[in-house]
Amino acid sequence: MKKIELKTPITLYDSVEELPFDVQNLMNEAVKARNTAYAPYSKFHVGTAFLLENGEIITGNNQENAAYPSGMCAERVAVWQAGSRFPDVKIKIIVITASSKSNPVTQPVAPCGGCRQALSEYEIKQNENIAIYFMGETGNVIKTESLHDLLPLAFDKSFL
Repeated sequence: MKKIELKTPITLYDSVEELPFDVQNLMNEAVKARNTAYAPYSKFHVGTAFLLENGEIITGNNQENAAYPSGMCAERVAVWQAGSRFPDVKIKIIVITASSKSNPVTQPVAPCGGCRQALSEYEIKQNENIAIYFMGETGNVIKTESLHDLLPLAFDKSFL
């Protein structure tokens, strides 16, 4: 038997103001998307913005439904829109922000497991890392260089 330790390198920013200017602008787009999320049940609003290599910005937000789990997360809304509209264009940067109508969200909110799997598919497809920045409503911002940092040992087409 051999024990293997996996490590996740992250960059921690104290606030949005420390981010590179282009990422700050992208985060502003994600906040706009977050503000129009449809979350009447959880009251937890998520917005995301993707920067594509062609300069296009794709946004998404969570969309809930009374018939759980028929809703959809912001990240999957955006990644499938990007894949549908620009199937051969790489995703360069993803930013994610979350807030709640019930409690302040001051800690970074990472993508859920389902979104990690969906985003991983696109990173593998494009054979190039996607930088991911995520935050709550305020406070610290976490950056990872790749989806693989958030989902090591991912399931992919090589298993099929």
